[in-house]
Amino acid sequence: MVYHPILIFLILLSIETAILSAAAHPRTKKYFGFLPAVFWIYFLPMCVSSLGLIDAKSPLYGVVTTYGLPASLFLLLLGVDLKAITRLGRTAVLMFLIGSAGIMLGTALSFAIFRPFVGDVFWSGFAALSASWTGGSANMIAVKEALGTPDDVFLPMVVVDTIVPYVWMGLLVSISTGQAAFDHWLRADRGVIEDIRKRMVSVGAAQKVTLNAKNIFLIATFAFAVSIGVQQAARILPTAAGVMSFSAWTIILASMLGLAGSLTPLRRCEALGSTKLGYYLLYFVLTTIGAKASLAHLGASAILIAAGVVIILVHAVVLLIAARLLKAPAMLVAAASQANVGGLASAPVVAEIYQPGLASIGLLMAILGNIIGTYLGIIVGQVCRWVTLLS
Repeated sequence: MVYHPILIFLILLSIETAILSAAAHPRTKKYFGFLPAVFWIYFLPMCVSSLGLIDAKSPLYGVVTTYGLPASLFLLLLGVDLKAITRLGRTAVLMFLIGSAGIMLGTALSFAIFRPFVGDVFWSGFAALSASWTGGSANMIAVKEALGTPDDVFLPMVVVDTIVPYVWMGLLVSISTGQAAFDHWLRADRGVIEDIRKRMVSVGAAQKVTLNAKNIFLIATFAFAVSIGVQQAARILPTAAGVMSFSAWTIILASMLGLAGSLTPLRRCEALGSTKLGYYLLYFVLTTIGAKASLAHLGASAILIAAGVVIILVHAVVLLIAARLLKAPAMLVAAASQANVGGLASAPVVAEIYQPGLASIGLLMAILGNIIGTYLGIIVGQVCRWVTLLS
């Protein structure tokens, strides 16, 4: 068994690099169609530690999560283009937010239903899942750390987060051919789509990113300085057991600083590769979380998949009711749903399938989710915790 932190660091870094390279390579990326790279980045380190090849209790993991997670969240939000999000328009933004509300309601209801089968301890796991389904993987990891979700609770949620969204995406894609009938049933105003199309003309243009050794050093140094700074600030803020912890304050402050920085010239760091580096750092944090987990924790996954389906059904019903009231077309329903449940990787795909040339709608909705997902997940966590206290 490998115990030395530097050797473990190199092993985990090698796993992350190999997976990301394979997922991007033309010959092998097709194998990541159902189980995405982010799943393997978590799962393989768990297998390696469960087999006894590396120390599952190395102090390296805590250090990486403590300093790396706030730094990655800061970098990811630093590149957000808030002006572009405003171009979505009222109907599109409302549909996304209502979809998020549906996830929150569905999560609380599902936890109340399945709590007798999975136990009270899963309240924070449901919160982490809701953060992913209103935001993305970064939000899920952030809420996991903010609420102190145990590894044996988090692992089954990762399985649910991998399987259910892809099945849901398949359903959304399969019914895209019937969107005309849906629009008729919803009494949709098709003019909304054309209005958005006009405003999306200049959105989504690829930006040339220069990520070299110098940029990596400068950006990483700055991000870790921010990480240390927010932790110092978090230490003087009030905490309350089960409600607001030091970790929660750290996550919230790092996210707020990143978002605030996106409104300043600091956003130019995006062109230097800040977002790309933020994802690399986030994925490395995920490898360390996976290395602490155990394959023995997979037992609750089957019942939790059913719980995930309940969340999706509530989310879908809420979205359809809202679409009928707002006269929103099926394309916005599908894009808003996938932006919530699927995130950045799949939302543009679904939007493009429904309306060619409008992938940017799904992208911007998913970015909006990245902004608010952590906060919504923490709120859902408190609601689920109250369910355990009141029962």
